[in-house]
Amino acid sequence: LARAMASLIGALCGFVLAPAVHVTQRSFGQLDRWYPLALEWALRRRAPVLAVAVSLLAVTAIVLTRLPTELIPQLAQGEFNVRLRLPAGSPLDSTDRVLRAAQAAALGLPGLDQAYAVSGTGNRLDANPVDSGENIGTMSVRLKQPAGPLEEAAAMAQLRTALDALPGVQYEFSRPALFTLATPLEVVLSGYELDRLQAAAAAVRTRMEASGAFTDLRSSIEGGHPEIRIVFDQERASRLGLEVRDIADRVVASLRGDVATRYRLRDRKIDVLVRSVDTRSASIEEVRGLIVNPGAERPVPLAAVADVRLALGPAEIRRAAQERVAVLAASPAHGNLGAATAVARDILASTPLPVGISSTVTGQSEEMQQSFRSLLLAFALAVFLVYLVMASQFESLLHPFVILFTIPMGLIGAVWGLALTGTTVNAVAFIGLILLAGIVVNNAIVLLDAVNQARDRGLSRHEALLLAGRTRLRPILITSWSTILGLIPMAIGLGEGAEVRRPMAITVIGGMLVATVLTLIVIPVLYTLLDRRRDARQASVAAALAPPVPQP
Repeated sequence: LARAMASLIGALCGFVLAPAVHVTQRSFGQLDRWYPLALEWALRRRAPVLAVAVSLLAVTAIVLTRLPTELIPQLAQGEFNVRLRLPAGSPLDSTDRVLRAAQAAALGLPGLDQAYAVSGTGNRLDANPVDSGENIGTMSVRLKQPAGPLEEAAAMAQLRTALDALPGVQYEFSRPALFTLATPLEVVLSGYELDRLQAAAAAVRTRMEASGAFTDLRSSIEGGHPEIRIVFDQERASRLGLEVRDIADRVVASLRGDVATRYRLRDRKIDVLVRSVDTRSASIEEVRGLIVNPGAERPVPLAAVADVRLALGPAEIRRAAQERVAVLAASPAHGNLGAATAVARDILASTPLPVGISSTVTGQSEEMQQSFRSLLLAFALAVFLVYLVMASQFESLLHPFVILFTIPMGLIGAVWGLALTGTTVNAVAFIGLILLAGIVVNNAIVLLDAVNQARDRGLSRHEALLLAGRTRLRPILITSWSTILGLIPMAIGLGEGAEVRRPMAITVIGGMLVATVLTLIVIPVLYTLLDRRRDARQASVAAALAPPVPQP
């Protein structure tokens, strides 16, 4: 039964694969006839062939500078969050009305699975003052699965349009975090005076919003909640025989209250506060009228010794390197972190900042530059190690140098592969480039090894190149196509998390395709230009024609 099943499976596979095998054999037959002619043509026209290769490399370098860059590809999980922020001091019912309007807009998204919103975030002691309070709301949106990057981007764009129509509302989109990464782009303004920091942050933020290169802008110097600010006049208080410290303690006791006793309820102790002002319904006039010297002959109100006014205090004060800082966080509007970073630097260079305020650009943009530098170092080290291994095996310094020219050829295919598929240059693509440096040299090694063997048998350089090209064509194509076909499922982007794997596969596939074609044509041409080894046949002929050396 097992043999019958195996025979049946083999017959089915043969029936299904027979057309593909037939097409492949015919293609190899055509290449066997065409490639020697193409190689012969290239060896007789070396200058045009090299000019075309150098031109391709130059155009590729230009294309590489224009590709979008990012640290890690964005993962589309079919869900995202929106944080909405109303003006400071907005009551909870206003926030709830805005959240209901935003949720109604989300319900009209195509392919929506569910959307729910929460108005207000509370005021916990460990909460960020900028991201907490009754004026903050969050909404979570989940799309029907499977939802790809295009569907998610379309839903976010439609929801942005609806949120822009809500007056006085700031919003910020975010995805569930799978990696611990900083904000895509952060502009850090450093200084000591809060007023200057706030003015500088407002000026930079206005220009960033006008540039159109950023979304989800958020500043750490957001307006806090309304507060009553009391500024004491020490000279006036001293003329009235009062101490500012005693006045401050009395004001705190009147507003916050003192613990007079504790009420015991079973195992709980409840503080009993005694205060003269109910802060839940008190007005600023009631605070100004507080008596700061009870029991004295002439009562003195708080307004007589202090300036009591309404103010909007800072939500938080951040510090870095012993300086106060204002952080402007943003995301690139078009997914190009490198271009957004360049725009941010141009804005900082052209915006006049107050005296004592310095600026820098950090976030994922800084991490991206550091990662790219380390990956470039790893790429250079990989190329150097490949050269050392080949030099020890070939026992030559020139032949490995010729083989290394396949790496720039692979770079041409990798860059064009990323450009044609709309893939960004990121850390994963760099890893694919490092892999490509070790894979793409294999074809040239196979080809030049056959050339050296033919020349050792007495063939001329031209004959050896033609013979090696004919005999090594099939092994080279089989090796390249097996690698390419094995990476196609990864390049298509099947399954969850495919956005992370896809750039590496595209880099290797593009590099292998172009490098295979150029290796079969350009490497033999380079070999004829750089090789200085005399042919064995020419050496034997020269030895036969040389005059005999007289014997002593």
